[in-house]
Amino acid sequence: MCKQLNISRAGYYKWIHRDKPANEVENEQLVLWIKEYHEKFKHTLGYRRMRNYINRDKNKHYSKRRIQRIMRVLGVKSVIRKKRKPYRHSTPQTTAENVLHREFEATKPNEKWGTDVTEFKVPMSNKKVYLSAILDFYDKSVVSYVLSNRNDNKLVFDTYDLALTHNPKGTPLFHSDRGFQYTSKVFQKKLKEQGMTQSMSRVGCCIDNGPTEGFWGIIKAEMYYVSEFCNENELRHAIEEYIDYYNNYRYQERFNNLAPIEVRKAAFNSKQPLQYPIPDNKRIQAYKAELEKKKQRQSA
Repeated sequence: MCKQLNISRAGYYKWIHRDKPANEVENEQLVLWIKEYHEKFKHTLGYRRMRNYINRDKNKHYSKRRIQRIMRVLGVKSVIRKKRKPYRHSTPQTTAENVLHREFEATKPNEKWGTDVTEFKVPMSNKKVYLSAILDFYDKSVVSYVLSNRNDNKLVFDTYDLALTHNPKGTPLFHSDRGFQYTSKVFQKKLKEQGMTQSMSRVGCCIDNGPTEGFWGIIKAEMYYVSEFCNENELRHAIEEYIDYYNNYRYQERFNNLAPIEVRKAAFNSKQPLQYPIPDNKRIQAYKAELEKKKQRQSA
């Protein structure tokens, strides 16, 4: 081997028995931690979240680039989300205006809620499990959720009632798509009685409900697509287990490496909740610029 690499045997043995630099020893420890977390979280961590977990759990201050370099050498990377299939939207009978206007940033809990329903196919059967959830845009926590085999009014109404059970005085701006459950007069009456303002996404504009759609992408990429289920009970248990993990243990860099429930509890215990600005998004900025131009044309 030494002959092929054109190095001396003495030099090779000297290198083997050398004192390792502190940086190299630290990198070797990082390799072990990265492999551990990669397996623990089912290959769903990119270098940013990998850095967050290692820094918080091990009380370190590693940079993202250092973690990225080591992960690249190891061939470790996160799973890639599958492309969404095109979906044809139905035309609802009763709708509400898009009051939210992609202003996803909230200043306190229970100021803005977003909701939607998504489906999970049960393997080896024709069954589906529908997940209805309500998210708080301030801390991105799942305020309430319900699982059902039917995508009907009861599923959405139960999710809403459960959210009010946990937040009886909540009167947030309530945003959704134009699904038949949200356009029903019964549901709109529920919102009005609670003193909530209803807001709906425009047709074909899923980004209008960005945080909720983003949560569907996260739970499917980090749990559903990377796991195997033998039956419906296993799938239901995995969904419930993941939502508990997401709320309580999935640290987010935007929240200074805190989990959503930690942010929520801190806000409720403070007279002036901390503000967590949303990073700039070109599509949202372009939308707001066009919206401002439209307002100026109307006022002219």
